[in-house]
Amino acid sequence: MDKDQLVQEFKKCKADPEYFISKYIKVTHPVRGLVPFDLYPFQKKILSNINSTKNRFNILRKFRQAGATTLGSAYCLWISIFSTHQAVVILSKGDAESTEVLDRIKLMYDELPNFFKPGISESNKHTLKFNNYSVIKSRPSGKQSGRSLAGSFLMIDEAAFIENIDTIWAAVYPIISTGGRALVLSTVNGVGNWYHDVYLGAMGGSNSFNPIDIRWQDHPEYSRHATGYDHLYKEMEKKHLFVDDWEKTAKSNMPHKQWLQEYECEFLGTGDTFIEGYLLKRLLENANEEYGIKYNNKMRVWKDPEVSYDYLIGVDVSIGRDGDYSAFHIMNTYTGEQVAEFYSNKTPINEFAQIINEEGLLYNNALVVIERNTIGNNLVDWLYNYHEYDNLWIDDKGNFGYQVTVKNREELLVRLEEYIRNDILKINSKRTVSELLTFIINATGKIEADKGKHDDLIMSLGIAVQVLHTIMDGTPLDIEKNPHKERKPLLPTSHKANTAFGGYAEEDIKWLMK
Repeated sequence: MDKDQLVQEFKKCKADPEYFISKYIKVTHPVRGLVPFDLYPFQKKILSNINSTKNRFNILRKFRQAGATTLGSAYCLWISIFSTHQAVVILSKGDAESTEVLDRIKLMYDELPNFFKPGISESNKHTLKFNNYSVIKSRPSGKQSGRSLAGSFLMIDEAAFIENIDTIWAAVYPIISTGGRALVLSTVNGVGNWYHDVYLGAMGGSNSFNPIDIRWQDHPEYSRHATGYDHLYKEMEKKHLFVDDWEKTAKSNMPHKQWLQEYECEFLGTGDTFIEGYLLKRLLENANEEYGIKYNNKMRVWKDPEVSYDYLIGVDVSIGRDGDYSAFHIMNTYTGEQVAEFYSNKTPINEFAQIINEEGLLYNNALVVIERNTIGNNLVDWLYNYHEYDNLWIDDKGNFGYQVTVKNREELLVRLEEYIRNDILKINSKRTVSELLTFIINATGKIEADKGKHDDLIMSLGIAVQVLHTIMDGTPLDIEKNPHKERKPLLPTSHKANTAFGGYAEEDIKWLMK
């Protein structure tokens, strides 16, 4: 090309990163070696999204070996070459990963025609500075990472695997919020982490991130169903590079859960969640985000009381001073549905008792079951002696409330899992499901909330389920699939009769026998 043609080519590449990357960037393929970066349609989709002026913040959910990190690296190089005074920052989960990413970029730069190269003023394992005053910094994650991430473009690679990523993002966001852009990309790694929360927020429209999804079925080396690649398939078959049934082969070489996470991009829960991943997924899909609020959004209401139903309130109480949360669930004892939920760590016991009294009376004098460990007895005292609430649960020993012990804690949690697995419960609250997402079996076998998480909604729900099971004498709840069918209440058969405190006497139910 002559000088004028070079100028035009330079302008064309500056205006179109897809054209520049496809024509001039070379990458290392694990089988074919150094090859031109001929973008697949799903990679063009990613590039179109991150280069759009409408999308300052992008979050990508990807399958393994999608070439997304390589594509992001090429885009970082494009920014640095064709714009002056740009600070591009790449954050990886470790030092080896951050070095490897920058090495890819250096290779791409070395393989470019000379007329694209602005010249390099500094090059080391973590920094590449150009003579046009643009710089690419590739950094490992760490507690101090946020302080060094000032830049016009930020790429966070494998964000779901980076520790303290929420802290890092909080530190860097003020720097890029006034005009910078960000690309967050990762394969999935469980649920309840920052990446998972941001992705769900992006899908639900509750944050500024643009969600990007890609499927392994769109990759021509993995699937013959990817359209437009007949010529490539023939070439690959000649070189014996194509596996006829890649999916079957890949599945046979890894655990099913790993397949679902790394290739189907399923959010399945960290490590060993107490509730199986497929059940957590079902709970998330069935959660109901349409609810009313009470008490300054501390309580969410899905259904108001109906006169023909009985209700139960399972309660877990805390001191109400920014520590653990006071929580309760109002459950329909006929249908097994969660109709309301309260959750607060700033509600003192006297106020909490007043709320329970009001809601208990509203929901047809609901049976109130309070975990009486520690300050639970104080709550019982407020309800019984001050509010004179007359439908409190008593145990077989005649004590108010439910005493949680090491032994029965596991029993009630197992009962909760059973009711979830058998679809006996209808959990409407995504807030409750969020706690279940981070409720794990630790290395010693103990069932507990993950570090920094809470289980107050879980315990109050577990207490409610255990008492439901007890008063129904082990009879499964018949969840009402059709709200218009005749209601057939399930009656307790053996619980100690005590009409004052939650039991049922024979005369109380005669009208139901007619």
